[in-house]
Amino acid sequence: MGAMGSEGQTRVELRRPDGEPVRVLVVDDEPTLAELLAMALRYEGWQVRTVGDGTSALGAARQFQPDAVVLDVMLPDLDGFQVLRRLREQAPTVPVLFLTARDAVQDRVAGLTVGGDDYVTKPFSLEEVIARLRALLRRSGFAVAAREEAVLTVGDLSLDEDSHEVRRAGDLITLTATEFELLRYLMRNPRRVLSKAQILDRVWNYDFGGQANVVELYISYLRKKIDAGREPMIHTLRGAGYVLKPAG
Repeated sequence: MGAMGSEGQTRVELRRPDGEPVRVLVVDDEPTLAELLAMALRYEGWQVRTVGDGTSALGAARQFQPDAVVLDVMLPDLDGFQVLRRLREQAPTVPVLFLTARDAVQDRVAGLTVGGDDYVTKPFSLEEVIARLRALLRRSGFAVAAREEAVLTVGDLSLDEDSHEVRRAGDLITLTATEFELLRYLMRNPRRVLSKAQILDRVWNYDFGGQANVVELYISYLRKKIDAGREPMIHTLRGAGYVLKPAG
């Protein structure tokens, strides 16, 4: 959660088109988990409502009119799929992120078949849920990021989150999707040491299986593109992780 907090301070703020905070409805019958999710989402500056069963979810959706819904598949009354079908009748376009058990592959397939937009498996990282929600909100158009806030800058390095354009000292740098995501994470946390575990969790998600060597590999790719022939910005702290800071 620490990584999420520090990153949240610099990431682009998402708001509704009318300027109001994003509204998220969390539906989960585990009170501790629901509250943990709500806390993380409120940290993003979003309005959150939590309910513990499907019937309450439908009532809350009518009243609260959420911009996104986090929906557990296993609920004490209606299951998540039944809730989604009814929800779609009153809010056809609201993005829905399913929470499923790790081994319930059929739940994931069924969830996407009945119209869910995405899913995460339990146990999940809060960072993963937020990242998925932000992607859904951007895609749906319910939330917009102010254009001038979409550019991250550290020293002479800039990254545009909308156009995916990266420049160092004005020179355009071409990155793959994964390289871009890794650099974005480093740039959202300038001068902060990030461990391989934190980077794996944020860039590759917990499902990846903890292959720390993939982090070393992609850091080396980034260095070749960002630091080659220039004063380095990406530094290794042996035994601790990596840090990105302005050159000089």
